[in-house]
Amino acid sequence: MAPHDLRRPFKRATISDQQKRREIALLRQEQSRRDSQNHARTLASSVMSLQNEPPSEPESPYEPEPETVCRDFDVVRASKLKGSEARQWFSHQLMLPEWMIDIPPRLNQDWYVFARPSGKRCFVVSSDGTTVSRLRNGYVLHHFPSSLPNGARTKDNSGPANSFCLLDCIFHEPDQTYYVIDMVCWKGYSLSDCTAEFRFFWLNDKLAETGACNPPSSYHRYKFSVVPIYSCDLMGLHAAYNGDVPYVKDGLLFYNKHAHYQTGNTPLALVWKDETCSQYVLDTDSKGEVPAQQQVVLEVQVDGKLTTSDDPPVVFGCLDQEFVQKVSLIFISMLMCVCRTSLLLFERDSLAC
Repeated sequence: MAPHDLRRPFKRATISDQQKRREIALLRQEQSRRDSQNHARTLASSVMSLQNEPPSEPESPYEPEPETVCRDFDVVRASKLKGSEARQWFSHQLMLPEWMIDIPPRLNQDWYVFARPSGKRCFVVSSDGTTVSRLRNGYVLHHFPSSLPNGARTKDNSGPANSFCLLDCIFHEPDQTYYVIDMVCWKGYSLSDCTAEFRFFWLNDKLAETGACNPPSSYHRYKFSVVPIYSCDLMGLHAAYNGDVPYVKDGLLFYNKHAHYQTGNTPLALVWKDETCSQYVLDTDSKGEVPAQQQVVLEVQVDGKLTTSDDPPVVFGCLDQEFVQKVSLIFISMLMCVCRTSLLLFERDSLAC
């Protein structure tokens, strides 16, 4: 046996790009913490200051604004934003999962899994005697009273102005229920710098105490419910994937137990969809029927890689550089032919005049 063959079993396994980003994200959590208490308080006060804004069309297409507001915008200044700028800022506050493209190491020890409800992802904020929900694009979904802390103008729910609550929810229209998938702030106490393990424990322990899970009433318009969360072992995966739930499933969500709640896309939260656990895994035509072939649009990078438009992009393959050059030359030739034809037509029309 050749010497290099002897060394093969001792070589370290290849680490995927997604796993590298997971490790970096966990290191950043340890090295630096934001002032999450101020962030959550300002976020809640910003929502409530805009509660008189008339509800816009839910799930209307989001039109990007000039980049005057970014994901890392100062939360103190954000409380003074109005209109489209406020909606744009709120549209960047949810924690968004990446597509699951590999199996994380220690999946059965370091991860949770649960069936994601189908519906509208939103923030729900209760403060100053009222409750407001905002969609992913920042538009107001509902103004309503609730049994959440300080969420309705009742004697039992009265409290100090800083006693606000901030929940990450999915509104499930068939049963008019807000399914809570994460807790960002509870009674003015920020949980964004706490691990997912603690947030889920606190969520299950505290939400039922408020009566928010009770049927709707005059001071509690919508019902809230917690999704069943499982450890990502064999039994947990089977329960999340095949188990019965009171809502329509839209894939599986995987959360790293050590992950903090951070805005934007994160490799510490993953989503998986297939035909068994989601009804939206395949594209349909205008008649609602599944076509014989599925289509996907990929971007060709400078180095020849074919990627999706996700953030970060998912690499599906790589084109040979020689092929890329040939395609580029053909495209340039076609473009020149089109330009030459347009110029001839323009000259002919000019002479006719």
